Amino acid sequence: MLSLGLVALALAISGVSSAATGFASPPAELFSPLVVQKVLKTAQSFPDPPQYPQYTDRDEGNWIWFNTDLWTTGFFPSTLYAMHERAQICGSKAGNADQWLELGRAWSTPEIPLETHTTVGHDVGFVSYPFMDELKVNPRNATAIQAVNAFASELAARFNPIVGCTRSWDSADPTDFQVIIDNMMNLEVLFASETLTGNQTLRDIAISHADKTMVNHIRADGGSYHVVDYNSTTGAVIRQRTSQGYADWSTWSRGEAWGIYGFANMYKHTHKFDYLQTARKMAKYWIANTPSDGIIPWDFNAPLDPPRPADSSAAMIAANGLLLLADQELAVHNASGSAYYTNEVIKMLSANTKLAWRPSWQSLLANGTVNNPEHNNLTGIVYGDYFFIKAGNELASRGLADC
Repeated sequence: MLSLGLVALALAISGVSSAATGFASPPAELFSPLVVQKVLKTAQSFPDPPQYPQYTDRDEGNWIWFNTDLWTTGFFPSTLYAMHERAQICGSKAGNADQWLELGRAWSTPEIPLETHTTVGHDVGFVSYPFMDELKVNPRNATAIQAVNAFASELAARFNPIVGCTRSWDSADPTDFQVIIDNMMNLEVLFASETLTGNQTLRDIAISHADKTMVNHIRADGGSYHVVDYNSTTGAVIRQRTSQGYADWSTWSRGEAWGIYGFANMYKHTHKFDYLQTARKMAKYWIANTPSDGIIPWDFNAPLDPPRPADSSAAMIAANGLLLLADQELAVHNASGSAYYTNEVIKMLSANTKLAWRPSWQSLLANGTVNNPEHNNLTGIVYGDYFFIKAGNELASRGLADC
């Protein structure tokens, strides 16, 4: 988190004027009363048996509910923890902090059986988010400690030392070792468990996975492949391709966002300069390929005709990734770089919120793309809302947004 003094220093050194650029004026919707109202209404409608919102319908914006054993299960409980954090930053206008914490814990509880029986594979990192959130509130919470360690062990068990990565998707062919760039986000649970247990192997796995991803997923121009298929017995790269993007050679925006965040996070944990350089490289690609209207497309290289759908969720993930990168720039005394990325975040939030804000929907944002090849787009998405709230929290904690 940047202090107000450091933010001011970064702005002064970089020559960024909040009056001239709108740097200090992110979209008002970040702190609209509707954020509290909508999230609370969903939180108080917990189905029995438990189900979790993942995305909305396209017409009225009503949540579509799914069973517990999915990769997106952790996002709404973590949204509640994010609201608890917001209430601590903003006070009562963000709701009751104790109530948000109670709701976050309640919504996390049905995830506990997933520690020993789940089909989400590598995405246990995402599922573990609310338990890592809990440990920030209560570092001694035994339930959260057990969950984080169990999920980290499950992810570590998917590591192949010949390939140097954790397996993402399972395949009928055991020699086809598929790794998706999304998995950069799951590495956080390995670091969290290492902190709890002192198990250095977990850190080593995360570093190996990030190193391989850096070489085989990231192109020279900073764009990225969604999927890399390795041979599990030789470690050789079989194919670099996409599953949710436009083409094997294109850059799927949500994957690029995962990468920016993931490599900035790897630098935060390891101080390995290659990771900072990779995050910068991907951020440069992101900014250079953002259309002039600021709206983030589902794939940066998809044709304009027919019109390519936007992905507000990719924009929100990237916003958080760029803010994390801004923190790392300040850590290496690059105040102007930190201010530059922060300014880009605010511009991106403003453009994409303006397009995606839907007061009448159950979700906060619309215009998310879940999976365009499967024609699942123009929806609200639970992780889009989560990262929208987190971006607001980050800006408020920096003194760059008014609650």
